[in-house]
Amino acid sequence: MDAVINFTSQSQGRDRIFRAAQYACALSIHLLRNKEKKDLVQKLKSLEANMSAGRKLLRLGNTINSIEAAKRTMQLSDRVLSLCLTVANINRSLYFVCDNVLWARSVGLIRDIDKERWSLNASRCYFFSIVMSLIRDVYAVSQLMVQKAGDKHFRQKMDQHLSESPEIAEPVIPQLDAFLFLLLESLKSHPAVALDTLKNICDLFIPLDRLGIYQSNAGVVGFCGLMSSLIGILTLAQPKLRIKP
Repeated sequence: MDAVINFTSQSQGRDRIFRAAQYACALSIHLLRNKEKKDLVQKLKSLEANMSAGRKLLRLGNTINSIEAAKRTMQLSDRVLSLCLTVANINRSLYFVCDNVLWARSVGLIRDIDKERWSLNASRCYFFSIVMSLIRDVYAVSQLMVQKAGDKHFRQKMDQHLSESPEIAEPVIPQLDAFLFLLLESLKSHPAVALDTLKNICDLFIPLDRLGIYQSNAGVVGFCGLMSSLIGILTLAQPKLRIKP
């Protein structure tokens, strides 16, 4: 119970619970779209809208947090990590600015703005933030693979795995098998990197759909949003599963 209280007392914890509920509603609406349950669908749409509005309110201070995070990541000694994380945090702060403006318009504090344009700008900033986070994940995975490949015991394990594989005619397949084995073993030994990569891949589908770069459907967006939200809840509840820095 104490863990639940500590989790929900954090603004990030509340936001992720709201986000999971929002995308769960979106997925449910898509699954029920052809069913004769109009009243339930209408209630889910109302709940989704309320969750979205609640999240916008909770995120009012996140612009400052992202700017502070960008200042910290600029000081990292690893220049690749520093570049990826700093650009990601700057784009995240711009996304929150757009999000705050849209919230102000929704409550009537601002009227003379183009809602569609600001929403599009928010999606662009969100997209670039996720792309940079994914580049960071690829960089982290590549470092892990290099470390694994240089480990003597792991090389013996991989040789044993390849020797137990069935004979394959194409010479490129054993190399692919070795690469996949190395990749999976690297991710298995570092679940924080694996979870962050999966979370960012899921998140990427949301701006891709909104920007029209890769249009899927509301079901895919809802499922990906729900998955990334659950991973976010897990990593916040279990700090050892959170990627660092």
